[in-house]
Amino acid sequence: MTVSIRFPESNHGQAAAPTVAIHTHGCKLNQADSDQLARRFVESGYRVVDAGETADVFVLNTCTVTLTADSKARQALRKAHRANPHALIVATGCYAQRDRDQLAQVDGVSLVVGNTGKERLPEMVSQALDRNRHGMGPAPAAASLLWPGPARNRAMVKIQEGCNQVCAYCIVPKVRGRERSIPPETLVDQINDRASRGSREVVLTGTQLGTYGYDLPDMTLHTLIETLLLETAIPRIRVSSLQAHEISPQLLDLWQDNRLCPHFHVPLQNGSDPVLRAMRRRYTTAQFAATLELIRNRMPDAGITTDVIAGFPGEGDAEFQESRDFAARMAFSDMHVFPFSPRPGTSASYLEDTTSPQVKKERTAEMLDLASRTAAEFRHSQLGNIRPVLWESSTRNGTDPVWQGLTDNYIRVKTSTGRDLRDRITLARLVALDGETVSVEVP
Repeated sequence: MTVSIRFPESNHGQAAAPTVAIHTHGCKLNQADSDQLARRFVESGYRVVDAGETADVFVLNTCTVTLTADSKARQALRKAHRANPHALIVATGCYAQRDRDQLAQVDGVSLVVGNTGKERLPEMVSQALDRNRHGMGPAPAAASLLWPGPARNRAMVKIQEGCNQVCAYCIVPKVRGRERSIPPETLVDQINDRASRGSREVVLTGTQLGTYGYDLPDMTLHTLIETLLLETAIPRIRVSSLQAHEISPQLLDLWQDNRLCPHFHVPLQNGSDPVLRAMRRRYTTAQFAATLELIRNRMPDAGITTDVIAGFPGEGDAEFQESRDFAARMAFSDMHVFPFSPRPGTSASYLEDTTSPQVKKERTAEMLDLASRTAAEFRHSQLGNIRPVLWESSTRNGTDPVWQGLTDNYIRVKTSTGRDLRDRITLARLVALDGETVSVEVP
């Protein structure tokens, strides 16, 4: 277990039910973990408040996939301490698992708990607070009443975590461990619970979704999705990420059920075969292109998003141009672009990195420019289409509120109407581009 504790100063006069704010950095898997943490805190007698509110406890669920992620975590922890100097500041998640001692030195941080200790975090926090000494009193008997309301209408549900596919650049196997699948009956119960509390969509998250079930008898991702479609009533199910070599015609057959969202996040990482081999990825660009063609032949309007790393060791000018040109041909609906940063504990950290920070910055900017253009082209290609939209929130603009939502194929849309659309799924016609969103008409 990865734990480090430093006690804050006393904060007398707090309410009987201590408050906790949970802030999340990084991936959808971290979001799912944060949701489970919130539940555990509630069951332990805490009241969960929004991350921006004053709280007795501030928890940051960290990411460590890049140097930038580490820097953002430290900045967020310092900011939380400055805003709330008497709060117990807690760092957990992947950065906490990778480098406990570094986070423990951040000003204001009192408790560092890695991924392996997350399940016991509320207990550790209660011990650190020493609730009786600080006058907080016992936890309320009806702790479940402290849950802050219905679930978000898009809920993250972790179906597995850990990764056995050790890519050269990736720290995730070190901070998440070996692959472990959540039993399907547990997932059915969790999803039905989310639906009963108002969720309209669940996003199946994990580190390596395509190998789900290898550690469970007679279970695969295919059979899990079949089970969820049969035994849950959630209106929409989204699969968060799949590797190109894990997508088969048989798996795609399941998408004939329109409860499955036609959106596929397929990480590319690089569009040059020599670089992919150096990264220890398990596909070639030809295999990747064939996978995307397979998806689009089945679902021409599917959104296909990806991740790309710029400046990996061995990526010279020619390899970068090859990678950029390949990404352009794939016409992704969105791209997450990262400059390579060596992670201690990965094999790539031992490779000679001859690409200057300035060149990495330039390549990242060029890829981001491509991402912006291909995303706009995808949104433009969808104009005139009618898609189901899950409406999430509204802002006031004149007389009618402006509602924002997400299509099944992962396009952010908005409309102005006096109707109450919150948490509803309606059909909408995509009519005009408006920056990074699309204006729609709701019949």
